[in-house]
Amino acid sequence: MPQNPERCAYLLRLMAMLLLAFGLAAPAEPSFAQAAGHVSVKILKAGLLVGGGAGRGVLTYRGKTYPFKITGLSFGITAGVTVGRLDGWASDISDVSDFAGTYSSVGGGFALVGGVNGVHLRNEKGVTMVLQGPKAGLELAANISQITIALR
Repeated sequence: MPQNPERCAYLLRLMAMLLLAFGLAAPAEPSFAQAAGHVSVKILKAGLLVGGGAGRGVLTYRGKTYPFKITGLSFGITAGVTVGRLDGWASDISDVSDFAGTYSSVGGGFALVGGVNGVHLRNEKGVTMVLQGPKAGLELAANISQITIALR
């Protein structure tokens, strides 16, 4: 019994559309190529013209926590001492080792007893951090900063 060529073409198109529909309806696999992580930092800064700071923090990345230490220098107009707690996100992380490195920032701020701090940083591996939070102390700053993060 010969088959109708039009019917065969219709069945092939129907099967192709069903396969496409099932493929589009299937849940997408999450892309881990470049994921974001939550960052929490506590830092103490002090300076007069040249400033310095040190602290520690935690990166929460793909369900795991990674403690790190932070050190930094700032050059420009800096005067005062502050203690800050920053929270935010690090993005464009391909591997957790990308988080460690030297970050650069240009910025400024002012605090008299209490204030708000915000910073946008980027390292040589392309990881970007956006952090903000309260700070306490006395500070006037307009400077260029370099911050080094080392995983512990």
